[in-house]
Amino acid sequence: MTTTAAPPAARWGLPLGLGAFLLWGAMPLYFPLLEPAGAVEIIAHRIVWSLVFCVLLLSVTRSLRTFTAVFRSPRTLGVLTVAAVLIVTNWVTYVHAVLSEHVLDAALGYYINPLVTVLLGVLVLRERLRPAQWVALGFGAAAVVVISTGVGGLPWISLVLAFSFGSYSLTKNRVGRTVGALPSLAVETAVATPFALGYLAWLTVTGVSTFGQEGVGHALLLVSAGIVTGVPLLLFGAAARRLPLSVLGLLQYLTPTLQFLVGLLLFGEHMSPSRWAGFALVWVALVVLTVDGTRSARATRLAAAAVATGAARPG
Repeated sequence: MTTTAAPPAARWGLPLGLGAFLLWGAMPLYFPLLEPAGAVEIIAHRIVWSLVFCVLLLSVTRSLRTFTAVFRSPRTLGVLTVAAVLIVTNWVTYVHAVLSEHVLDAALGYYINPLVTVLLGVLVLRERLRPAQWVALGFGAAAVVVISTGVGGLPWISLVLAFSFGSYSLTKNRVGRTVGALPSLAVETAVATPFALGYLAWLTVTGVSTFGQEGVGHALLLVSAGIVTGVPLLLFGAAARRLPLSVLGLLQYLTPTLQFLVGLLLFGEHMSPSRWAGFALVWVALVVLTVDGTRSARATRLAAAAVATGAARPG
């Protein structure tokens, strides 16, 4: 019996995916290095330098046409403008969470993001859920109630992160595969750059900008925000072309898990009994969702194979 070796390109799928999700998970270690810059100033630099990084890469790969073509399509540009608003909201909230020592809340937000994606599918796309998906949503809702009761208010950081990124993913889905990840990010940051530059100019005029005032090293760290944003995205894009969706779906949990460990073990954030209970409910929900998704994908593959086999038989 012989086995067919995976092509060399496919073998890189898992390392590329691991690199992307681990880099995203390590983000809480990066943003504190940018202080005393505040969350909004950091994001303004992130927008501007991400655009520079994307345009440079598009130029090197001779793919600038895919970027400029979007501006000739009002519908696509409109959708990506909405996406830009959502991702900037997500970025500002995330950096605020890290700088204000709420990394565990950020981790919770990305843990519940798959549940929010399912919920948005029901509310926006009118999708019908399987029983297990309803069970997972029930566990997720219970987690929010438990944590809210324990802290005396809604975990708004977690909810804003989950709903902004879930809505961002839904919005990007409307563009489909007509615009790749890199030109899409370039368009989104291009739309936001005038506002970011305006804010940075205002900081400079009022004398409160930290860029260039905290030394060359700090300025370079702010500039590196473009690379920090672009590299994991490129790794993810390359991995997505090589890995099954089921594997990508499992890898996505690496990011909030690493964030959780950073917040708990390195930053020493407090975990009350109610938060432990809430996280436990979310983890149960994700297990239910993952098992159900795996079974559903397997059933779909088997059904497709059966149809193909039947079609191949002579009549």
